[in-house]
Amino acid sequence: MALVGSYVGLSKLLVAVFPVLLLAWLRFGMAAVVMAPWLRRAPGEPPLDSRLRRLLFFESFLGNFLFSICMLYGVALTSALAAGVIMAAIPAAVAVLSWLGLGERIRPRTVGAIACAAAGIALLAFARHQGGGTAAASPLGYALLLGAVLCEASYVVIGKRLTGDVSPRRISALINLWGLALVTPFGIWQALQFDFGAVRLGTWSLLFFYAVAASVVTVWLWMKGLKHVPAPQAGVYTVLLPISAAAVGVGVLGESFSGAHLVALGFALAGLLLATWPEPAKA
Repeated sequence: MALVGSYVGLSKLLVAVFPVLLLAWLRFGMAAVVMAPWLRRAPGEPPLDSRLRRLLFFESFLGNFLFSICMLYGVALTSALAAGVIMAAIPAAVAVLSWLGLGERIRPRTVGAIACAAAGIALLAFARHQGGGTAAASPLGYALLLGAVLCEASYVVIGKRLTGDVSPRRISALINLWGLALVTPFGIWQALQFDFGAVRLGTWSLLFFYAVAASVVTVWLWMKGLKHVPAPQAGVYTVLLPISAAAVGVGVLGESFSGAHLVALGFALAGLLLATWPEPAKA
């Protein structure tokens, strides 16, 4: 989760160099090379039927393709700090979509988490209008980041259905390939108009880190951790996402951090903990 927050924040540097669709294409392409060995079917794993293929497509379309576009454009139009605060709403959005799609019960604490997330986002808008935010921030940027939250929540809900039949590593590799296929026409179009020779070596290194962190390492660490930590408790660790993104925004990118931002981040963290903290054990 700390890695997720860091690459969300550092993507602000990448979208200042690469067009968004070209950046997404390069990210998926690099990750496809790294994850090529993960495409093999594990022993005992059933072949993909039409239902699994459909789920894999929508997992990639929403969780990879649309999420990357909404997140990258959203960060470009707002700030890494704003992205961290808004991304903290992912657990609450997962709960709502699980209720709509899977019939799972929404707990009273989840309602509180949604209210906290809404309050944090409203305070971000207040900070922007009061001059405490990034000059380039726009309502469209906030809307795109909210779209990224919904895409990531859909990714989690669909993933619940997939992991019962396909190994996590193979899911990651297959949806990355779908993401690559979806963005390739747009990536090639922007690549034909882009001066690759002007890109510095440090930017290429950052791009490789982004590709590996976003598509490979975070998935492996998350699935590996879930083997040792119960899922409800694991959700608590998503608190590191907004903290890491905010730290990158303020400490690395030099973004302003006002009192309103601090309160917004506090609401975001409170909502995240309300949504993910385990229920007390019943006697």
